[in-house]
Amino acid sequence: MKYFVNKDSIVRKIWGNGDTILLIFAGASAEFALNKAVDWLYFTGKLPADPLKRLFSTVAYARQIVFSDYNDANIAIDKINGIHKGLEKSRGKTIPDWAYRDVLYMLIDYSIRSFELLERPLSITEKEEVFEVFYRMGARMELVNLPQNYQEWQILRNKAVNENLINGNFTKDLYKQYRKHLGWFRYQILLQAQMVLVPKRVNKLLNLGYNPMFKGLIKVYQLSKRVGICSFIKCIIMPPEYKKEIIALDN
Repeated sequence: MKYFVNKDSIVRKIWGNGDTILLIFAGASAEFALNKAVDWLYFTGKLPADPLKRLFSTVAYARQIVFSDYNDANIAIDKINGIHKGLEKSRGKTIPDWAYRDVLYMLIDYSIRSFELLERPLSITEKEEVFEVFYRMGARMELVNLPQNYQEWQILRNKAVNENLINGNFTKDLYKQYRKHLGWFRYQILLQAQMVLVPKRVNKLLNLGYNPMFKGLIKVYQLSKRVGICSFIKCIIMPPEYKKEIIALDN
């Protein structure tokens, strides 16, 4: 059987670990809030109404692509495309091409950053493999002007971070929703994770600063893996009412 992502791919290791997935979306949630096209996330009202539910919905689509056979993965990608087209029709506007690419770039970047923060540095070959998987996803979505290799992606990713982000009213409101739905303690954990994950410009725009606390938690996490204590990050960062969804994050 042909799979969209090979069974021995580093991408499966990254997206088969619930802790890594939560870090990916901790980083992406910071950039979503800053992106100049964030108004699209507010159009239906679903994201600000329940950011955590939206998180698990997005994760479900991403994992379906990563762990499905080739045809089922393409069906999932086409469904994502259809949702976006329906949204564009409802609003009477087109989502900018660069906004689609920015999301794809985020998935590549935070997949790499999150795995390296929790586990180990990735080789250039492994990073290129992460890029290649999401490039094929973007190509299936018929995105235009995609980078053709990992090196070109690095240049365009840096350009997007410097040109397509702004701290505006939507940013402030979205962070209010994060705090509301996570509660004060878990919200602080989210900020700590974002401090060590996001690019410098993202950190500066959000005024996150730096606190070594989360790096200490990472060391505890790594120790907990050695002694067999699982789901450390998931347990401290996610509300208990999402226990079922949290358990399902681990492949």
